[in-house]
Amino acid sequence: MAAAKAKKKAAAPAPKKAAPSPPKKKAAPSKAEKLDVFRRLAEYHADAHCELDHKNAFELLCATVLSAQSTDVAVNKLTPSLFARYPDAKSMAAAKPEDIEALISRIGMYRQKTKSLLALSQGIVENHGGEVPRTLAELTKLRGVGRKTANVVLGVAFGTPEGVVVDTHVQRISQRLGWTKNQEPPEIEQDLCALLPRTEWDHASHVLIFHGRRVCGAIKPNCEECPVNDACPCAFRAEQVGRKPGRARA
Repeated sequence: MAAAKAKKKAAAPAPKKAAPSPPKKKAAPSKAEKLDVFRRLAEYHADAHCELDHKNAFELLCATVLSAQSTDVAVNKLTPSLFARYPDAKSMAAAKPEDIEALISRIGMYRQKTKSLLALSQGIVENHGGEVPRTLAELTKLRGVGRKTANVVLGVAFGTPEGVVVDTHVQRISQRLGWTKNQEPPEIEQDLCALLPRTEWDHASHVLIFHGRRVCGAIKPNCEECPVNDACPCAFRAEQVGRKPGRARA
């Protein structure tokens, strides 16, 4: 009898374990929390600044045009000789294309960039008395000058940016921090302008660029050293966030 009871007890199915509760979705950071993250980043990169060497607005404009799909380091290596020969828009506007090409041939797209330097210099001389214009609308009418380049000049040279510069670093960092869900620079810029006070528009781009170059790299983000890893939604899993998808091989 006891054996039968023991057998019946052994045959009884084990009670089912309760399914684990799904992890609670982390609430999206508030505007105040996002601004606090920016403040902490700004303190960490207290020396953030434009790393293109220049002495005036014209040099900065030319250097920024040259930096497209190149590095600031590469541009800074060739601009001293370029500006020694062509220190202003008037002298560059009269230059021969082959002479400029010889001075900038160490960077990519140098022929196209030569055309841009000549045309923007001629435009500055013909339409602005040789002085770099101070509005976004006027700057973006110059050849090779888009919104990003114009805002670099407006922010750094004149202290009057009309938006936030969104390069690859700014795009990546703002996406990883959860400051934007957009993928394209114009929409990302709108999100950053809505988040940040206008007085921080220029400064913010330099802070985020510094962070992207020194800490939060595209391929290997150094989350261990990041000063805001406690608040970053992508901390320790950021590798695939904010990066352009690779091209499929044929």
